[in-house]
Amino acid sequence: MKHKLIFSECCPNHGENILANTELLHLSRADFEREVLKSEVPAVVDFYADWCGPCRVVSPVIESQVMSIPTVMIFKGGNVVDTVVGAVPAQVYRRRIDVALDGR
Repeated sequence: MKHKLIFSECCPNHGENILANTELLHLSRADFEREVLKSEVPAVVDFYADWCGPCRVVSPVIESQVMSIPTVMIFKGGNVVDTVVGAVPAQVYRRRIDVALDGR
């Protein structure tokens, strides 16, 4: 199943090494409703700040899809179905994205 991997508009260096079935988007506030809230596929959203140390740890994990600040929210059907706050191991992101994709 396809899903979206989305970073906020302040994230210019993301995008390399994303898995083929992932669409990486850098969103402005104007795009959020269309690309996340009204998306037909689950969307993983990474809210972060460049100055945030834990955010810099999380971003490569999310980029490689291995899948307060940092906060990563998974949206499905326009609703937040999961939220991860803080830097966690790659397998935590994998498990939570898989659950959102499978609908469990």
